[in-house]
Amino acid sequence: MAGVNKAIILGRLGNDPEVRTMPNGDPVAKISVATSEEWTDKNTGEKKQNTEWHSIIAFRKLADIIGQYLKKGSQVYVEGKIRTRKWQDQSGQDRYTSEVIADTLQMLGSSQGGNGNNWAQEPQGKPKQQSKPQQSQQKEWDGYADHERPQGNNFDDIPF
Repeated sequence: MAGVNKAIILGRLGNDPEVRTMPNGDPVAKISVATSEEWTDKNTGEKKQNTEWHSIIAFRKLADIIGQYLKKGSQVYVEGKIRTRKWQDQSGQDRYTSEVIADTLQMLGSSQGGNGNNWAQEPQGKPKQQSKPQQSQQKEWDGYADHERPQGNNFDDIPF
């Protein structure tokens, strides 16, 4: 039986998007989105809140849209799949990172906040070239499946 790997995140960006360029010129964007839940403690009557932070990665045109239109505080709706990858830090320790690989993004909120009410999906095609990638933390991208890597790229060069 096949499984389903689908994540739906509705929240606000905790910082400005990080957009980099892969060696073939395709952009990749990383955003951190906060989701919160609130409740009232039954014993104390005190209001409580829990915030979760989600790391979201987008490629190609979706990455361009994120870099161009989103900023810290922007509200977004994101659909994608969860990926956990193993990488090694500078001291050689194995680390694991779980992220949402975005397929669809909807910008929410007013147009004054840099958001519109538009859907964006990952199309095929090559967008304009961004800045040259940096080389720090390059091993963090190890572990992505080949179908997630744009053709002809070495993800070791992506520094998130």
